[in-house]
Amino acid sequence: MPPWLLARFVGPPLHSWPTLQQLRLWVAQPLTTQTLTAGLTVFAWLLWLLVAYAVIVTAARRLRAGARWLRRLPLPTPLQATATGMAGAAALTAAANTTATAPPVQPIAVSAGTLHHDAVDAPDVHAGEGVTIRGGWLPQKTADQVAAAATLVWLWRRRSYQPGLRESPDQDDPDLAPLPAAVTAVQAAVCVPDQDSSERSPDEQPLATAPPSIAALPATGVAFAGGGAADAARGVLVTALLAALRDSPDAIRVVVTRSALTTLLPPAATAVCDSIPALRVTETAAHAVELIDSLASPTPDTAGPSPPTHEEASRLVLITEPPPGPAADRLAALLGAGRATALVLGAWPLGATWSVDQHGRTVNARLPGQAGPRLCVLDRVAAMDLLTVIAPPTPSHAPHAGAAPRTAVPEERRQPSAVRIPRQAGEDRTPQPTPPVAAQPPVELRVLGQPTLLIDGRAVTIRRSAAVQILTFLAVHRHGATTAQLVQAIWPGLAAHTVTNRLYTTLSVLRAAIRAASDLSIIDHTDDRYRLRSEHLEVDLWRLHTAAHHAATTLTDPARAWQAVIDAYTGDLAAGHTWSWIDPPREGARRLVLDAYAAAASTQHDPRRAVELLQAGIRVDPYNENLHQRAIDILTTLGDHAAAQRLRDAHRHRLSIAGLHPSDTLGEPREHSNASAGD
Repeated sequence: MPPWLLARFVGPPLHSWPTLQQLRLWVAQPLTTQTLTAGLTVFAWLLWLLVAYAVIVTAARRLRAGARWLRRLPLPTPLQATATGMAGAAALTAAANTTATAPPVQPIAVSAGTLHHDAVDAPDVHAGEGVTIRGGWLPQKTADQVAAAATLVWLWRRRSYQPGLRESPDQDDPDLAPLPAAVTAVQAAVCVPDQDSSERSPDEQPLATAPPSIAALPATGVAFAGGGAADAARGVLVTALLAALRDSPDAIRVVVTRSALTTLLPPAATAVCDSIPALRVTETAAHAVELIDSLASPTPDTAGPSPPTHEEASRLVLITEPPPGPAADRLAALLGAGRATALVLGAWPLGATWSVDQHGRTVNARLPGQAGPRLCVLDRVAAMDLLTVIAPPTPSHAPHAGAAPRTAVPEERRQPSAVRIPRQAGEDRTPQPTPPVAAQPPVELRVLGQPTLLIDGRAVTIRRSAAVQILTFLAVHRHGATTAQLVQAIWPGLAAHTVTNRLYTTLSVLRAAIRAASDLSIIDHTDDRYRLRSEHLEVDLWRLHTAAHHAATTLTDPARAWQAVIDAYTGDLAAGHTWSWIDPPREGARRLVLDAYAAAASTQHDPRRAVELLQAGIRVDPYNENLHQRAIDILTTLGDHAAAQRLRDAHRHRLSIAGLHPSDTLGEPREHSNASAGD
């Protein structure tokens, strides 16, 4: 239509090419009616061409996206097609023979363990047989091991936390820092719905078997080439270290030369790699070969063949530049004997050469057209993120040398600063006094334990699991969160602009569910910031924080104040859910009650009552070593050595099956302890 209108009323841009005489006249008098008309005509045609180009490009992009979606669309197998046809025929037959209609499916109430996960709410980071994150791709088994390593990090933090060592109630706790973005993206992709990853049984954690990136490497060594060579080498390094997490602490499974490490990782990675027990960095390739030869030497107690999975998992991995002549021959002999696996960054005439693209797909360079296995690929940022969950954590609550647990202080001589509590991540810094007694709002949000929204005492039905995440996230971040923060927390690893509509849709569904039960508005949106309206809403997590701040600052009856904190804690934050952002605030809330149990025990004059409180705290966090040590000290002082030994053995066993190692001093008697409570 626009070309016809232009041709009908304006005319073509040029009736003919200008002659030399016309050009001379235009130079002499450029601004005439004829030249202005011709210029406007040309401009109109150019504007239409620009609009047409934009429309064509947009349509082509949408067609290309639709074609990609159709290629990823799973088609039913013949068996599924047959079963679907039979089910459809049966349904039509049943509909023709009866006039009764089935009752509608009842919606699922908001409670942990019963929430269904809509397809629109699932993080779109899966890619076939693996997981795609920003900066790389991981095979499914490697992604499972990353999630298991992240779980071990939080278990280690729980084991090492020591209640009461804070300088201020509102002091930031670096031990509650969230894990890096690549780790949370992997967790979101592989998490099991409605199951707390930090509470998962150690028997359910992925075992340290050899992931595909290690087992698929040729026994004679391999050199990577192509655009994804460095990314694939980083994937092999991270995968091998993940497989070694379950090995003994003094076992070395990966050897890398200093130059190869500098090529693959940024300089900041040197300190991290030096702290990993399973990794040994050598100065030259010749030194690396000598170390491999000494580590791979058979020992007298290795009689009999090992299971294949164990052999692959424990096989040494060498990452090096091409070694010099004698060292190359020696390395080839080690590889030929199956004593190690070598990845050479450069030409390797004695082994295979794989061409790796940026997506991890391999092709044997010496056999063109023969596709190989797909390998884990990671860029520098993603590899550094994953290395942080492999390196041993740095304790931030370890006491100074010779420190002992707090001794009991008589109630009349206790000071407000005697017991400190951690500030939960995302919470305000202003201590909150005990509020005056007021009428309870008709809307109550419970996030400790099973997340539930109650209006007039009745649970509200919410159909989207992401809506429950939003309520819990806003309860944790009492002062609100922006759209970008909500999107990044609920759908990690995805660009914010691609999932913003999901957030708006989820909020609309949530508001509709609330409006169906009440006229109150509990979510306020001001200046692109969402927050819960405290004047209309009661939140159990807020009550816990208020009680904890009151207990930390009270001068009278501290035992009653700490008991109020214990009573306010009705369960773990969002128990049963494995949201990737939940671990820091969940651990922060748990530490509030652990401090309460420890402080309440220290105020007891009856040692047996103190032990009961400590054991109750141990039931809240059975991995915490400090609570075990305090209880063991008191039991030892009371002369109940059998109970102290049982408690010590149970804790050591729990840590060992989780892949953690208890402190060497656990259970040893100490000169100063809170066992003197009540003296």
